[in-house]
Order: sequence, then structure tokens, then C-alpha cells
Amino acid sequence: MNYVIRPMRKEEYPLLSDFLYEAIYIPEGIEPPPKSVINSPELQEYICDFGSKKHDKAMVAEVNGNIVGAAWARIMNDYGHIDDSTPSIAMSVYKEYRGLGIGTALLKEFLFLLKSSGYSKTSLSVQKKNYAVKIYQNLGFYILDENEEEYIMAADL
Repeated sequence: MNYVIRPMRKEEYPLLSDFLYEAIYIPEGIEPPPKSVINSPELQEYICDFGSKKHDKAMVAEVNGNIVGAAWARIMNDYGHIDDSTPSIAMSVYKEYRGLGIGTALLKEFLFLLKSSGYSKTSLSVQKKNYAVKIYQNLGFYILDENEEEYIMAADL
């Protein structure tokens, strides 16, 4: 499948609410939460006024002119927060485009963007049962901390 990885344009930032919802890990057989769940303060941290902060960065994956994935980061007090100089990443790819290498390519490009922007490290949180854990590990992320359900992972850039 042909795809393009590129910086997200300012007028596309509203799409982050859709990708934030897609980033919520739903185990097999579990009913997805209502989309309104993204209005909770802890999830709004990822997207509220995106683009207005110095450290906000985002890229998208595009197939046939349609955005099918997004990776974004900001320095925020989120689930993956490790310190005040490390951006936390969120990312997702629409279900029908998963397993095609698009997410891996998007994350590789995004890590390069963060490194070239001067960051030495990035972090994220991921549900332990999420298949993406392996993708993150293959791209150099390591487990920094964990709780019952999640890993806090970091990557040196």
C-alpha cells in the first residue's frame, strides 16, 4: 500500500480528537467507551489547544489523500510523563490500516522529527496487552516503569 508520512498541518489539528479516541486500547470482547470519553481532563491534556505550545509536534500518514494515522507529542503531565523536558507521544492508525507497516513508518519518521528538533528522549504509556508494545520495543523503546495495566516506555533519540 502506498502512503505518505508528512507533518500535520494546522488546519488538520482538529483530527487529533478522532485519533485520540482511536489510540484508546480496547481489548478483544470489550465494548468500546463512548467517544465522549475523550472529553475527560486527563485525555484532553493530549489535544487541548494543540499547536499553541512550543513543544507541540505532529505528523500524519496519508493514503490516497486521506489521513489514516497520526503521531503527536507535547510536553504534558500525561500518563507517559517522565520529566518536564521530555515530550510524550500519542499515536494511532485507523483499524483498517493497521498491520500494514504504516504505524511503524509513521513512528520512525516522528522519532526522527523529535531528534532533529533537539530532544534527547521521548516517552509514552501503553497498555501491557496492546500489540503496539512490540512495535515500540522494535523501535528502541524500553520499559521505564509500570503499573498493573500499563508500561511507561521511553526511547533515547
